This record gives sequence, C-alpha cells and structure tokens, in this order.
Amino acid sequence: MFERLREDVACILERDPAARSPWEVLFCYPGLHALVMHRWSHALWLSGWRGLARWVSQVARFLTGIEIHPGACMGHRVFIDHGMGVVIGEMAEVGDDCTIYQGVTLGGTSLLKGVKRHPTLGHGVIVGANACILGGFTVGAGAKVGSGAVVTKAVPVGATAVGNPARIVESHTASAGDLDANGGRFSAYGVTQGDDPMSEAMKVLAENATSNSEQIALLWEVIERLSPGATAAQSGRSAGPVHTGKLFDAQRINKLIE
Repeated sequence: MFERLREDVACILERDPAARSPWEVLFCYPGLHALVMHRWSHALWLSGWRGLARWVSQVARFLTGIEIHPGACMGHRVFIDHGMGVVIGEMAEVGDDCTIYQGVTLGGTSLLKGVKRHPTLGHGVIVGANACILGGFTVGAGAKVGSGAVVTKAVPVGATAVGNPARIVESHTASAGDLDANGGRFSAYGVTQGDDPMSEAMKVLAENATSNSEQIALLWEVIERLSPGATAAQSGRSAGPVHTGKLFDAQRINKLIE
C-alpha cells in the first residue's frame, strides 16, 4: 500500500510543475486522495461488500469531486490532475502511467448488464479536460485525447483523438514497444501542434485555391497581351484589362482556421 502511495506521489511530482514537495502532494491533491479511497472501495467490491464499497466511493466523491466506481480497475502511477468532475464507470480500466484531467468522463452507452460498457485506457494515455470516452472499446497505449473531445470508437496505439465527434490522427513515430512512462512525450491536456486533421485539410485546400487563382491570373494576362482586340470584341466590351478580380488570400484563411 505504501509503495503504491510513494509511486503516486513521485508521478505527480514528475508531471505537475506546480507540485513543490511530497508533503504538498500528499495533503493537497484530491486526485491522489480519490485514488487511495478507490483502492479501499475496490477491495470491498472484490470481497463482495458491494453496498459498503459504493458508500466509500460516494464519500470519496463528496470529499474530492471525483467519482470512481468501486468496480473500475485503476493502474499504477495514474495521475488525476485537478480532478473536479471526473467520472469513471464500473467497467472502465485505466492502465499504468495514465494522466486524466478535470471533467473527464469514462462512460458507457449500453444499457445491457453483463457486457463491457466502459472504455479501457492503455499504458500512458493522456486524456484532456472535459473529454468524454464513451463505450467499451480500447484507447491504445500512448494515445492522446484532446480536451473537449468526444470519443466513441477505438483509438490506435500512439494516435491522437480530437474534436466532437473525435477524429483520429495516426502517429507514425510511436509504437507500443518504444513508449516511455508518459507515452513517448508528455503533452499536457493532450494538446499537440498540428493534430487536427480538419484544420490541416483546410490549409491544403486554401493553398491549392491560391495556386489556382494565381494560374488563372497569369492566363488572363497572356490572353490580354496576345489578342486584346479579339478578347474585347468577343466579350462585347471595349478594349482594356479583362482580369479585375482579387487573388485568393490563403494566409488570411489559414489564420482563421488555426
């Protein structure tokens, strides 16, 4: 018991720059208190004292603002940062070295009893604030779930899920075999640069539109130089510049979607 407590304190000191000492972590971190009380309730749950286990979990919820069902399985060195509003369902499984921020829900969408309704988080998963992971699927080792994401399908190893509904961004650098204790590299709140595929797609489209706009402008210039009289006669207008439109401004569009 005390060995796991030392592990928990050490992992908080490692991942939270605001933590100044083991004593501060021990007395002032509700995520740690919730995990300790969950171990008590989980032991009661496994021993068949289901009602008492639920009562202990409700006391922990009242004291910490974190609700962990006594049937949930929590791994080693799990860090629940801030923690207010976290809800972890009965059949959820949280792997070693996971980081969970405030407002996270590990919930279920099925009403059937006896089937796995809640998600499984692999080793080193990071779940950002107010994210919802709903269903009995697996979030692979080293994966990141961005803040506010709503995940309803499995997330591959080392990938990132962002948005509502969540879009999956594959990682080509991480694998289950080469992940460190924090999933390759730690990303607070599951935020990394360039993860949103919709934003990246919009940038590509904006750049393509700019290129097309420039090519059309060049073509009009060539037409005007080669046969300005014929162009004016065919269009029913007097001779003069034909192309008067503005070029597509990709930089302005990119700033709007970043």
